[in-house]
Amino acid sequence: MSGLAGRRVVLATRNAHKIVELKRILAVAGLGDVELVGVGEYPGAPEVAETEHTFEGNAFLKARAVARATGEIAIADDSGLAVDALSGMPGVLSARWSGDLEGPDADRDVVNLRLVLAQVADVPDERRGAAFVCAAVAVFPSGEELVAHGRVTGSLTRAPRGSNGFGYDPIFVPSGYDRTTAQMSAGEKDAISHRGKAFRALADMLVAKFA
Repeated sequence: MSGLAGRRVVLATRNAHKIVELKRILAVAGLGDVELVGVGEYPGAPEVAETEHTFEGNAFLKARAVARATGEIAIADDSGLAVDALSGMPGVLSARWSGDLEGPDADRDVVNLRLVLAQVADVPDERRGAAFVCAAVAVFPSGEELVAHGRVTGSLTRAPRGSNGFGYDPIFVPSGYDRTTAQMSAGEKDAISHRGKAFRALADMLVAKFA
């Protein structure tokens, strides 16, 4: 049991898929005794525009705003897909690569994914390298901040495969595997994913701080 036991920690996201994933990762990493809630539990919490040029910068924008609004520890991440043939894009624009569309997250995911596939349609297999990148941060009401990073390299398929993930998972095959992250179980994906790496490192920092 961590020294954070029973404490409420706010995940600075309204993405239902991400909330489920983060709760699962943080629980396995040692924060299962913490009350983890999404920012949707706070109707007055602000919508934060991701205007920074780095994953870390955007994560801190969200976490700082939520910590101020709620008076609780806020955890946030910014993550995305960096495609070699697109000079590292979509990068920080991954979630809105096809524009700021209205509608469910799943609908935006499909449109973004299709656009990336179209943009690399003529790229040969040996040049379809890509990486998932994540910066995860925790911001305390006192102003103290923690940050951790995660990265996993791989390549892009030519068509979506699998239905267990979200975002670009159906077209990303991690190095050393022959399945996309959407074809993996939740536990398999968490063990190698950019977000899993970043949030496990962040959880370790939090557990150590409150030990």
